[in-house]
Amino acid sequence: MHELSIALNIVDIASTETRKAGATRVTDLDIEVGSLSGVIVEALEFAMEVAVRDTILSEARVAIHPVKAQARCRKCGVEFEVRDYFEECPECASLDLQITRGQELKVRSLKVE
Repeated sequence: MHELSIALNIVDIASTETRKAGATRVTDLDIEVGSLSGVIVEALEFAMEVAVRDTILSEARVAIHPVKAQARCRKCGVEFEVRDYFEECPECASLDLQITRGQELKVRSLKVE
């Protein structure tokens, strides 16, 4: 379960940024997880519960926001939602796509006190 190592890294990053800001605790943490990122949201939620214990994030509200993947066809320019990397364009059936959303895994916001 690589989600635990991801959760531990998120806690480490949030803790470092909180200290840099001169704050002592995190109240809110928002995370974006793209559907093509390879991260299972439910597993990350569980891992975050474990990872924040006994840290400055222990009382934080952690919200994980799934991001649906989108692609743009390089042939005809149409943009559409995709479920995986191997879909074809619904307009022209081209496989020459550029993924524009859905690969991200990032801390969207961090509120501290």
